[in-house]
Amino acid sequence: MKYLKHPLWIAAAAISMAVQAVPNPENAAAAYQGEASTIDPASLKVVRSPGAPDLTEAEFEKAKEIYFQRCAGCHGVLRKGATGKPLTPDITQERGQAYLEALIGYGSPAGMPNWGSSGQFTPEEVTLMAKYIMHEPPTPPEWGMEDMRKSWKVLVKPEDRPKKQMNKLNLANLFSVTLRDDGKIALIDGDTHKIVKTIETGYAVHISRMSASGRYLLVIGRDARIDMIDLWMKEPARVAEIKVGIEARSVETSKYKGYEDKYAIAGAYWPPQYTIMDGETLEPLRIESTRGMTVDNQEYHPEPRVAAIIASHEHPEFIVNVKETGKVMLVNYEDINNLTTTTIGTAPFLHDGGWDVTHRYFMTAANNSNKIAVIDSKERKMAALVEVGKIPHPGRGANFTHPKFGPVWATSHLGDETISLIGTDPEKNPKHAWKVVETLKGQGGGSLFIKTHPNSTNLYLDTTFHPDPKVSQSVAVFDINNLSAGYKVLPIGEWSGIKEGAKRVVQPEYNARGDEVWFSVWNGQEEPSAIVVVDDKTLKLKKVIKDKRLITPTGKFNVKNTQFDIY
Repeated sequence: MKYLKHPLWIAAAAISMAVQAVPNPENAAAAYQGEASTIDPASLKVVRSPGAPDLTEAEFEKAKEIYFQRCAGCHGVLRKGATGKPLTPDITQERGQAYLEALIGYGSPAGMPNWGSSGQFTPEEVTLMAKYIMHEPPTPPEWGMEDMRKSWKVLVKPEDRPKKQMNKLNLANLFSVTLRDDGKIALIDGDTHKIVKTIETGYAVHISRMSASGRYLLVIGRDARIDMIDLWMKEPARVAEIKVGIEARSVETSKYKGYEDKYAIAGAYWPPQYTIMDGETLEPLRIESTRGMTVDNQEYHPEPRVAAIIASHEHPEFIVNVKETGKVMLVNYEDINNLTTTTIGTAPFLHDGGWDVTHRYFMTAANNSNKIAVIDSKERKMAALVEVGKIPHPGRGANFTHPKFGPVWATSHLGDETISLIGTDPEKNPKHAWKVVETLKGQGGGSLFIKTHPNSTNLYLDTTFHPDPKVSQSVAVFDINNLSAGYKVLPIGEWSGIKEGAKRVVQPEYNARGDEVWFSVWNGQEEPSAIVVVDDKTLKLKKVIKDKRLITPTGKFNVKNTQFDIY
């Protein structure tokens, strides 16, 4: 390991020790967004570049696999940069081998993991990856209509499905729970707290979404497979499936009056595109690319991934977040053969978001810019671009009436301990509208989700990726009517009774009545996990749901709250 004596390595080691002494909140973003890609490295052709160190075929194959497992989530498939910096050959070759090895080995204060000093990469792998990123990035295959139609299956035809609900489940209080590393979801009865059924789905389900009627549950995995589940059947089951790309995150159905359940839409990370499908069968109807120019410097980006998608209540439109270009697309599906799209420039990199309480204004996080873009879905324009804390990650956010400022929408942050409350009533409270009216302080950075309910006076937020286990295993709860009193801490991980594992607590989700809050206690695939149910009125433990089938539970989606966009 002679290269460890290089001055750049010594400097990087000093930086690394300083970074490790003070937990870096940006590492939370890297941990969350730097997930393994579902793209098969074997499908990528090797590209050898002039000026780059030579690699054997075997070395290229190994490096490709490491890159797509560890690096693509942050730096992008084509290495153009996203959460992480660009790693194209014009940059990496200029930096040189020693510099790149130092960076990969010891990380950086900006959130780059210390792959070498942490022991996750061997010295040989650090050297290999430094050489690899000096070559042109290989491009994955496209995924077009022919590929989609080959993957599309109608398992139960619409005419063969029931005409009314054939089971006795209280569907409004049913939960779809992601079993992240088991390739399944669990349907859990919110009244009995019992698992109704587990259903095989795509790899690492990202979200569940309800159709406007509340009948069809759509889940999408990171491998871009969509499964449509009919909740009216005697035993809820899959009735259609399709694969809309190689990697994806988002799915939604049409909700505008007169178009309920008519269409579904899914957005892909790779290829960068969205697909509109038939709402009952998932037959692919239209594929639209999102490649184009960025909003800030007007440069072409070949890999603008589709993040959140939400269905408009004001027009027959889907609202599509295009991450890297910072554009929000309002896709009108009134005439599916002649799509019209309104494109709104906001800021990079767009991620998640949700409605204000009126369902007119879409509040969406541009987390790389530390801003919330406010999209007026009625007037089809941006109402404001609001500066918030570091790396906002609201999920759908949280709506409530502030005692002083009126209706507000709240976001927590991956990168700091703050909670930003934004005024959302331009008619009755115009001087507070689209401004941060109050900033609260929570337990720290690493928060993924914040939640309340119209029937609740509490505001909950997790801190899933906080470096302190005591914090990541608990949640903070504020009294909406007494925010100045600060927060109470609920030891959710301790309440679960689980002794081993990381026990990260993630995503508060209310039941249909708004009197219970459910939390996932997320452990490794070989370790026990649980769902902890809290009584919203007393803030006391109500129930611990444990079952050997609850493997890595993360997201939970109550049917009524998801169907009607209640948050």
